Amino acid sequence: MTWKRKAIATFAFVSLPVFCQQPSLRTSFLSPAAIHRPAAGVAATIVETDKLPYLNQLAKQLGKDPVSLKPSASDLLIQQAEEKFRSGRKFYQDRDFEKARAEFDASIDLMLRASENPTDRPLFECKLDELVDSIHRLDLAGMGAAVIETQPQFEKAPNEDIVQMTFPVDPRIKDRVQSELKNISSELPLMVNDTVLGYINYFSGRGHRTIEYGLARAGKYRAMISRVLAEEGVPQELIHLAQAESGFIPRAISSAAAGGMWQFVKFRGNEYGLMQSPLTDDRFDPEKATRAAAKHLHDLYNQFGDWYLAIAAYNCGPGCVEKAIEHTGYADYWELRSRRAIPAETTNYVPIILAMAIMAKSPGEYGLDQVVPEQTLEYDSVPLGASTNLPLVSDLTDTPIPELQQLNPSLLKSLAPAGFVLKVPKGAGSVLTAGLDSIPAEHRNGWRLHRVQQGETLASIAQKYSASTKTITTMNGMDNSSPEPGDQLLIPASLKEPAPARAALAKRTTGKTAVARKSAPARPGVAKGRATAAVKKTAPRTAGTLAQVSTSRPVAR
Repeated sequence: MTWKRKAIATFAFVSLPVFCQQPSLRTSFLSPAAIHRPAAGVAATIVETDKLPYLNQLAKQLGKDPVSLKPSASDLLIQQAEEKFRSGRKFYQDRDFEKARAEFDASIDLMLRASENPTDRPLFECKLDELVDSIHRLDLAGMGAAVIETQPQFEKAPNEDIVQMTFPVDPRIKDRVQSELKNISSELPLMVNDTVLGYINYFSGRGHRTIEYGLARAGKYRAMISRVLAEEGVPQELIHLAQAESGFIPRAISSAAAGGMWQFVKFRGNEYGLMQSPLTDDRFDPEKATRAAAKHLHDLYNQFGDWYLAIAAYNCGPGCVEKAIEHTGYADYWELRSRRAIPAETTNYVPIILAMAIMAKSPGEYGLDQVVPEQTLEYDSVPLGASTNLPLVSDLTDTPIPELQQLNPSLLKSLAPAGFVLKVPKGAGSVLTAGLDSIPAEHRNGWRLHRVQQGETLASIAQKYSASTKTITTMNGMDNSSPEPGDQLLIPASLKEPAPARAALAKRTTGKTAVARKSAPARPGVAKGRATAAVKKTAPRTAGTLAQVSTSRPVAR
């Protein structure tokens, strides 16, 4: 039974709401086509089991000391499932797809068995979702040895139609919400009227999953966004503007060509330092875009002197709001709304953000207190001195290319330009730096590092990379002997000047680098064993689910 069918069967027994985004199940694991023709644009979701094993995460969720935790039989099975996933991922990175398939299947089997009595079912369901989605993403990626180019995946900014809709007010919640506001502290003025109540009613009912998913994904970026908003003097509640814009999807794109978590059109992003090149687009960088959005919102507040008008101007453009004020004589959002002086989508934009903020302030009142936030995204940042291809980074850090793309959503191709600050899993930065130091800067855009597997020969390795055996032996200072399992070989994409390149490599090769062979110093280009990074995994799932409300704004915003 394939992991896909097991995953589908899994969802049959899930009866309670699942607060993690469900994957889109389209293929079985590692089909021959996926192995030989990697799917483009897959942003993998990697479970953070290396960072926080399940039982420790469970103890943290329950507010207990891990030592005093008494896990159920299901909890132990979940921990075992994580271990199987880690093992499968290791085989996958080594391109042993058959063993990876077996370990991933075993992981899903264990999760199915664990479904009977987990201590914290929402956490279990979130973990199940992460495992299934991670395997699915790796399946689609199908990273082979010769992968050179993959394109990032972009998501259409979801829910563009909802901003043009109104919803009925439940009279039962009006008094309750007004009472809640008396006990809520907020940097952003919060008010309740029928429009705000209509959206609270919507998000409490059929739109509940929408707000759940957004709050779960927010966990990954909340600390960063909160810090930037505070530094720029912007109310913390405006984190919900990103929730409304994109549902915290870094690569969201709207029908109006606005892009990123904060949905900037190009010209407005350029004004705040979000630049584009053939290889990068800063609008898709979560922190850069957050900084730009905070500065823009602060400027709009200074211009209009009112946060509601600033939010409206963020949506439809300051020129639009200025004209509305000049036409009506009112510098008041609600007055402009009632007089229909602003675009239709802007009339509901502020109420949507207010509804989200009010509900997030009282999560227990709206069934949001059981949402399990995704763990904070952590990474090392490595400035690149030369253009560098992601497959090489993947080789050096044992990180799948889709995960590198997820950590670096502003990269438009699998080549990072010189000067780019590349994010890699926490703990892998020093490994990457040491490995790159072993490779001439002018060749980091094409060369690869290959770890020799059992049964591989020079001929088979050369065939994988469309290289010659002579080129490989020359580059790695090898004699005519066959490489041994565990050896690491530099694979040049081209070798126009082998002697100088080999000399440069020899100077850089020491026992501390990723290409130094411990057992035979006479072969400096080959390393015995593994150069394993302390990799910690985080990645968002974006496919197949509605995120938070996003606007269909005019391009001239």
